[in-house]
Amino acid sequence: MSKILIIEDEVAIAELERDYLELSDFQVEIENNGDVGLKRALEEDFDMYILDLMLPGIDGFEICRRIREIKNTPILMVSAKKDDIDKIRGLGLGADDYITKPFSPSELVARVKAHLARYERLIGSSVKENDVIEIRGIRIDKTARRVWVNDEEKQFTTKEYDLLTFLAEHPNHVFTKEELFREIWDMESIGDIATVTVHIKKIREKVEIDTAKPQYIETIWGVGYRFKV
Repeated sequence: MSKILIIEDEVAIAELERDYLELSDFQVEIENNGDVGLKRALEEDFDMYILDLMLPGIDGFEICRRIREIKNTPILMVSAKKDDIDKIRGLGLGADDYITKPFSPSELVARVKAHLARYERLIGSSVKENDVIEIRGIRIDKTARRVWVNDEEKQFTTKEYDLLTFLAEHPNHVFTKEELFREIWDMESIGDIATVTVHIKKIREKVEIDTAKPQYIETIWGVGYRFKV
């Protein structure tokens, strides 16, 4: 549920705005003083701000400027002033929209919805998704280094995770123990390739339903292992 802060000194108008927004499933809080409203805007998390221009204490222009210094949250300015100069100034300070009184509550709600939807799309497009491998019930989140098997998270040691991920990234490719040892352990345990077998056994215990009949990591006798898809 999106949370909106209304900073408006006319109580009746602020409550009307709140009532209509709450009917549209927004969570709304009101401040009637500019100084208090600014403090909350800067210190708390809101999804949108609705600012009146003329306020006791600090005015809406200054509140807009101060919010925009640190946040990209949508700002809608509300004023009885119809002068273009005020609109230009407000938009120039970083407001996303400007609406003049009197206005219909439904228009306010429509503008709020439009700006929040636009902001959410913008934020969503800038978030980089985690790098994930998904193969038949196994989900490996490479970004978070976490593994789920049939939606149950499993705990892996660093080398177990590295070995599982490497095999899953090269499905159906047969690797010898020597190749896996060089790839995963490099120079850490040189000369002891038996550690590959030990780690394969531990991984199977965590991902396979029946370790005697592995469905994921298959032994190719006389050669090595492959991740079967």
